[in-house]
Amino acid sequence: MRGGTMPDGRTLPVRPGPAISFEFFPPKSEAMEERLWDSISRLAPLDPLYVSVTYGAGGSTRDRTHRTVRRIVEETALKPAAHLTCVDARCEEVDEVIRDYWAAGVRHIVALRGDPPSGVGDRYEPFDGGYANAAELAAGIRAVGDFEVSVGCYPEKHPESASFDHDIDLLKAKIDNGATRAITQFFFDADVYFRYLDRVRKAGIDIPIVPGIMMQSNFAGLVRMAGLCGASIPARLFDLFDGLESDPGTRELLTANVVADLCHDLCDQGVDQLHFYTLNRAELALATCRLLGVRPVEMAA
Repeated sequence: MRGGTMPDGRTLPVRPGPAISFEFFPPKSEAMEERLWDSISRLAPLDPLYVSVTYGAGGSTRDRTHRTVRRIVEETALKPAAHLTCVDARCEEVDEVIRDYWAAGVRHIVALRGDPPSGVGDRYEPFDGGYANAAELAAGIRAVGDFEVSVGCYPEKHPESASFDHDIDLLKAKIDNGATRAITQFFFDADVYFRYLDRVRKAGIDIPIVPGIMMQSNFAGLVRMAGLCGASIPARLFDLFDGLESDPGTRELLTANVVADLCHDLCDQGVDQLHFYTLNRAELALATCRLLGVRPVEMAA
């Protein structure tokens, strides 16, 4: 629960529900930019802890990510978290981006290895002269400035990891190098998250492990995404969305309820922070937050 103080000195009441954060991706066109900023303006009153902005595959949206983050800093009261990857860049180039973020007022970076430039599923090869992985990148970020550093983690194991133990060792290395929070890849069953949480806690990892919640109502697209990142989809969801390929309205309603049920299961068992992968659309995030009891902070009772 969070409250706050407005610039005019008014004290805002404590808001019910979990703390939240939202992820966006940088727009590729004028129409997409309009939708992004409409979504940001509609979600901002929910008082998120931060909003993150992604890099495209292979670092392909680096400049657009930077422009979007700068605009968030300059035109809103939101706290941005800029994604940064190791892909296709020497350490010196990445360090320059980090310094640019610091100069722009950004104090939170999401450090990720990134996908191979040739596409997800291909073998990843470190760039010559670049950071080899997210652990090295986290250390590089902390060497430039006193950033908050979030990293990714996989409750069902990274597809390229040989074992869960290896996966958790990599997470430990990120933490040893300065990571302060881990955000999970998306999942669809609360038990998946809690089994993973038990593993990392038994391994001595005590930083927040924040559930990443996917807001995707295109079920065919969701299945493709899950296949690429190793996320399992329960059979009940295949049954639920069967035959709705040409009925986007019903898919939206079902998705809001499925996501809210997952979030309720998590929060009922002690989770107090959620990270929403919005896909630059406000409606599902707004509906889910309302079902969780999260309201614009001025309306909180």
